[in-house]
Amino acid sequence: MKKAYVEITNRCNLRCAFCPGTKRAPRAMTAEEFALVLDKLRPCVRYVYLHVMGEPLLHPQLGELLDLAAAREMQVCITTNGTLLAQRSETLLAARSLHKISISLHSFEGNSGAAAQERRYLEDVWRFAQKAADRGVICALRLWNGGGLESRNGAILDFLREKTGRESWPEPRRGSFKLSERLYLERAEKFDWPDLDAERADTQFCYALRDQLGVLCDGTVVPCCLDHEGDIPLGNLFSQELDEILEGPRAVALREGFSRRRPAEELCRRCGYATRFNK
Repeated sequence: MKKAYVEITNRCNLRCAFCPGTKRAPRAMTAEEFALVLDKLRPCVRYVYLHVMGEPLLHPQLGELLDLAAAREMQVCITTNGTLLAQRSETLLAARSLHKISISLHSFEGNSGAAAQERRYLEDVWRFAQKAADRGVICALRLWNGGGLESRNGAILDFLREKTGRESWPEPRRGSFKLSERLYLERAEKFDWPDLDAERADTQFCYALRDQLGVLCDGTVVPCCLDHEGDIPLGNLFSQELDEILEGPRAVALREGFSRRRPAEELCRRCGYATRFNK
């Protein structure tokens, strides 16, 4: 597999309109638990994404977790709302394992009182992104809200034009645009998260358990980073080996179902994101 999404905490400091949140009890993975997870993922995963639910920069032992990944020569990718970058900048910039950081610039929309702080937020994000890019870290500034709450996109794009010194540049609704070396703007449409109460989507195929899997903060293994409630528990890495979990009947049925273009899991049939893989 290419990557594993490891949820080091399911706590968050925002309540964004695009995020479904979770009803699971608040929890943070301990450093010992994270080390155990890394050891079990290491034989088949090089990239560890600190992402499912929650804001990873809230984790009190973030620096230690990044060091644990570096000691195992595993590269870390972080997805963050960006509000804590100023406070955690020193920790992040010192991390040898940090490969990429994705910052959701659309996070402020839908959070009350955010507009008044927007300029300071954008300045903090830009300052950090420049420093990180200079240190060799890939930085992706995300606007993944096309067709959703996007009224602030114009102001954000104006800010980026100001900082890059360009009067104009392409503004695709989708895709990645290079702002400078190792610094990108990523744009995408808003998508519907999978939910057992949602209407069925025309899902046929997904890369779940082919190039990715997810590990929730309590060790539960799920097929992908969109199973935000752990509706498809495949096992637990705190107490089982990865091979045992991936060779289990539910995991095998899930992979075979996607191979036949007939998803085996009800949650997968109700995933708006996976419809983009239909061919």
